[in-house]
Amino acid sequence: MKIAIVGAGAIGGYLGVKLALAGEQVTFMVRGANLDAIRKNGMTLILEDGTQQVARGVVATNDYAEAGPQDMVILALKANQVLAVAEDVPKLFGPETVVVTMQNGIPYWYFHKHGGKFEGNRVHSVDPTGAILEKIPPERVIGCVVYPASELVSPGVVRHIEGNRFPVGELDGSVSARVTRVSECFTQAGFKAPVLDNIRSEIWLKLWGNLTFNPISALAHSTLVDICQYPLTRELAKNMMREAQAIATHFGIEFRVPLEKRIEGAEKVGKHKTSMLQDVEAGRSVEIEALVGSVVELGHLTHTPTPHISTVYALVKLLGKSMMEEEGHVKMRKMA
Repeated sequence: MKIAIVGAGAIGGYLGVKLALAGEQVTFMVRGANLDAIRKNGMTLILEDGTQQVARGVVATNDYAEAGPQDMVILALKANQVLAVAEDVPKLFGPETVVVTMQNGIPYWYFHKHGGKFEGNRVHSVDPTGAILEKIPPERVIGCVVYPASELVSPGVVRHIEGNRFPVGELDGSVSARVTRVSECFTQAGFKAPVLDNIRSEIWLKLWGNLTFNPISALAHSTLVDICQYPLTRELAKNMMREAQAIATHFGIEFRVPLEKRIEGAEKVGKHKTSMLQDVEAGRSVEIEALVGSVVELGHLTHTPTPHISTVYALVKLLGKSMMEEEGHVKMRKMA
């Protein structure tokens, strides 16, 4: 199968190596230092036990037209990076190309084939102008929820931390031939990729943690275990999760994991820095809208109060604004 992976970061790199070593024709759509490194040395994956796997037969390019039509396009970017590539991604489309979206948070396609009174709404916080919906039609989309943790340690080198689950699903809940092919492709590469009949429920389950722990960690400069074991932030996380759960019920979502168990799961991860905290420390653009702003938007849509989520959203938005204006980063340092 011809597979283009847009982005060769922590998740894209991990996927790309495993898919390539399973025999798929992988093309990384990348630029800068990652492009040069992959062209020179291939893509390297450092496993949990320290051993390395190298995919040398992969293609790396920033020319979407040159890459041409693919069987599968994996969007392995953060949600706030998708708009920048939306104009080019269609150059990878053939008649049957599917797009597997791997963004955390509420996706731009959320209300496509949703059914009911919310059918056809647009998630404005994620896709303000509708350009993503137009350029990357949801008819092509297979939803996917990303559970593994990994990190890009240097250009062309990814370290896998834990996890291998990438559940997938059609937006209408059907078990189609194409979603089955995606699941089988991922499974053959060593991932767990069950086909779900309600991908939105799984999205909310993952988002339940992302919308709380990510911004709290970025604001408090603390890891998951710190947040969960400090009574005040644990209670804040609970209140945010309760608000999100109240919103989700308006969309027919049922959480298969109790709230306390979801928090306990985050606590067990230990001294892990969330992606948002890593971005704040590195001075990168912070992924706020898909993880937090979208939930505030859906709260307004369903007339559900979100006092805790909205307060945290305002603070982390201001942090992101200040970082952008000052062209700086924020990181905890030991005093001399």
